[in-house]
Amino acid sequence: MKLLHKSLTVVAATVLLSQAAHANTFTLGASALVSPDPYRGNQDRVYPVPVINYEGDSFYFRSLMAGYYLWKDDANRLSINAYFLPLHFKPSDSDDDRMKTLDRRRATLVAGVTYSHFADWGIVRTSFSGDTLDYSNGLIADAAYLYRFRLDKWTLTPGVGVTWNSSNQNDYYYGVSSAESSRSGFDSYSPSDSFEPYVELSVNYTINTNWNAFFMGRYVHMADEIQDSPMVDKSYTGVVWTGVSYTF
Repeated sequence: MKLLHKSLTVVAATVLLSQAAHANTFTLGASALVSPDPYRGNQDRVYPVPVINYEGDSFYFRSLMAGYYLWKDDANRLSINAYFLPLHFKPSDSDDDRMKTLDRRRATLVAGVTYSHFADWGIVRTSFSGDTLDYSNGLIADAAYLYRFRLDKWTLTPGVGVTWNSSNQNDYYYGVSSAESSRSGFDSYSPSDSFEPYVELSVNYTINTNWNAFFMGRYVHMADEIQDSPMVDKSYTGVVWTGVSYTF
């Protein structure tokens, strides 16, 4: 099972780490990602994530995400984009007998718009997107403030932010229908929309002209609307993502 917070973190971090890239650059690399699993009866897992980035004058591709710039200058980045959201729930993967009786939740393709503003006082990063494959019909919005420190070969970017999930998004991935309640013994549950605050830190180390190492960590306090789901048994989630990349 892969989680919404995990995939969104990869997208956000990839956007952030590639903002300084020059036009017409191509980057390859390898990385690993681990995240606590909030679903009941599952275990935390480590996932390999290939780093495949291309930064053009108008078009970009960043691992799970592709986009087209509508506005791009030294201070602003506005783009339309699409990315694969690997969040899904497969009942047979669960260690909990009740969870095994629930319906499957599927991964989807999400599309939307991203805007970032860069200034001496920091970075503002925003995004708004929605399900395109008619699974959840959910909407997701994110806003964050970050400040970048440059120390010789090191770049450190701490930040704080909040993610909004629509009621459709939460209901598809965390709700329990009356039919599922009858099969599982869980109470039926239909969450409303939610806000989840988070803190994050991105670190980039320039090994030489071409090689870079990076680290990204995020802690997310899950909203009450998600914590109250019978499918969930944690109050937090997050991600640790680290790897190396080579820019041609």
